[in-house]
Amino acid sequence: MTVTSAGLLLYRIDDSGLLQVWLVHPGGPYWKGKDEAAWSVPKGEYGDEEDPRDVALREFEEECGFPAPDVPLTLLGRYKQPSGKIVSVYTGETATDLQLVSSNMFDLEWPPKSGKIQQFPEVDDARWWSLPDAEFKLHKGQRPILEGLRARLDELGRRYRLE
Repeated sequence: MTVTSAGLLLYRIDDSGLLQVWLVHPGGPYWKGKDEAAWSVPKGEYGDEEDPRDVALREFEEECGFPAPDVPLTLLGRYKQPSGKIVSVYTGETATDLQLVSSNMFDLEWPPKSGKIQQFPEVDDARWWSLPDAEFKLHKGQRPILEGLRARLDELGRRYRLE
């Protein structure tokens, strides 16, 4: 059975026309100190009985510590990841200056095989990135999402700059 996930890619175009996207950095010891290809769209898995849009909003709040801004959202697309997982990504424009508040926690045996369970934040950082920076930061499997955003904005005739 295919694993499905839903996420929310918020973007903003600042006063100078710079296009930026909001990304999160995973917490926990495996991701500590990793930056290139480590960041992600806030997202989480869902089952057949769940609405992907609702899941994207829930996961955003769990990972960022505050509800997503109340803006119109559209389905940007469904993106197959190298693992085979399918991620449904919703997008919306906001002028809100977002800042990470907190994240939900998860349990992990750390160090491995120690028998000691520790708690770690699911997300340890979140921030706005320009598209060239985001292309460097995002997991390689999620980079096509940025191409989808640019195509959508171009279709809408939105003017923006990348740097």
